[in-house]
Amino acid sequence: MGIEERLIRYCRIDTQSDPYSKTSPSTAKQFALADLLKEELTELGLEDVVRDEYCYVYGHLPSNLDKPCRTVGFIAHMDTAPDYSGTDVKPRIIRNYDGKDIRLNDETIMSVEDFPQLPGFAGKDLMVTDGTTLLGADDKAGITAIMEALVYWQSHPEVKHGPVAVAFTPDEEVGRGTEHFDLERFGADFAYTMDGDAVNVYSDETFNAASAEAEAFGFSIHPGAAKNKMINALNVIHEFHALLPEEMRPEHTEKRDGFYHMTRLNGNTDHAKAEYIIRDHDGGLFEKKKEWMLYCAEVLNRKYGKKVLSVTIRDSYKNMKEVLKQYPEVSGIAVQCIRELGLDPVNESIRGGTDGAMLSFMGLPCPNLGTGGGNYHGRYEYCVLQELELAVQLIIKIAEKTALEG
Repeated sequence: MGIEERLIRYCRIDTQSDPYSKTSPSTAKQFALADLLKEELTELGLEDVVRDEYCYVYGHLPSNLDKPCRTVGFIAHMDTAPDYSGTDVKPRIIRNYDGKDIRLNDETIMSVEDFPQLPGFAGKDLMVTDGTTLLGADDKAGITAIMEALVYWQSHPEVKHGPVAVAFTPDEEVGRGTEHFDLERFGADFAYTMDGDAVNVYSDETFNAASAEAEAFGFSIHPGAAKNKMINALNVIHEFHALLPEEMRPEHTEKRDGFYHMTRLNGNTDHAKAEYIIRDHDGGLFEKKKEWMLYCAEVLNRKYGKKVLSVTIRDSYKNMKEVLKQYPEVSGIAVQCIRELGLDPVNESIRGGTDGAMLSFMGLPCPNLGTGGGNYHGRYEYCVLQELELAVQLIIKIAEKTALEG
C-alpha cells in the first residue's frame, strides 16, 4: 500500500467528532479507524500496541542503537471537524496540477482568487474532495505520514533510530484530544504533533483559548400589549454582540490578531443563548477580552435595571509557547531537519490549537509540524502529496537526529 492509497483509505472512514457529546470518545465511529491502526501497528512489529477504552492508540518502535537514547514521539488525531460532513468522503487526485481553478463538482469551484496559494502547487499532485464533504487530511495526513515512516523503518533496518513512540488521539477537533491521554504509557521525552500545513512550517505557539456562553433572559408577553413591558431576549443578545468590537471578528483578523467568534445562536423572545470562542496569542490581551465580555453583560444589566444577561467563560487551553520556550532544543531538532530536506524553515504561530498545547502543559514538550494539507474543515480541503512525502522524510530525519544526539 502506497502513501496515496493509505491516505485515501483513512479519509474514507467517517471519524467526525461531536462537540455536544458527553462520551469519550465523543462518537463511537472513531473506533473504526482506531482498531484499523492498532492492527496495522501490530503488523509492523511495534511493541506494546494498545487501543484503550477511550479510543487512544499507542505503540512503540524499539531502538536499534547500541546506546541509550531519548524517546521521541509522533502524534496525530483521528477525528475530523464537526464543521462539515465527513460522511461518504470521495477523495480524488489531480495529477500534475496546472495551478488554475479546480472544479470540485458542477456547482463548486476551488478558485485561485479565493485561495491564492494554489498556483504555488503547479506541477504537483493534489488530493481534493468532490465538494460535498471535507477531505479529512486534518489529520489523517498526519496519521499517514507517521505510518509511512514506520513502514520505511521496517523495510530499512539499517537506518539507525532510537526508541519511537506513536499515538493517535480522538476528539482533538472538539478540544478533548488529551482528556484521557496516558503520558506514562506513551513514554516519550518529547514529541511532535503532525497536524500542520506546509512541511517547512513549524509551530511552537498557539492561541490562548476560552469558550463563552451568553444567556439572555427576556420578558415575553403578547406583542400587542408589549409597550414598555416586553424584553426580547433575542434583542438583548444582539445588543451584547454589538458591544464586541467588530474588527475583532475572525473575518477581520490575521497573524497574531485575537478575536471573538460567535459559533452558535438560538432562542426566542423569552430566552436566547449565544456561544462564542475567544482567542489571542498574547496572554494579557486574552484576559482583557474575557474581562470585556463580562463588563458588557454588566452594562446591559444596568441598562435594563435587572439581570437580562449572564456570561459564563471557561478556559480551554493556553499558549504552548509558555512551555516550549523552556525547551528550545525540541524545535531546534525540527528546524535542522527541515533544512536538511532543502527547505527554508518558517516559524508560524498557529491560529488555533493542537493536542500539543495541552500536552506541553502536561509535561511533554510538543511543537507542531506540517503534513502538506490545507483549507481544513471544509469542502475545499486538499493535500499536496509531494509535501506529504516530505513529512514522512521529516519524521525519519527527526528520529535519526535524536539518535545521533542521544
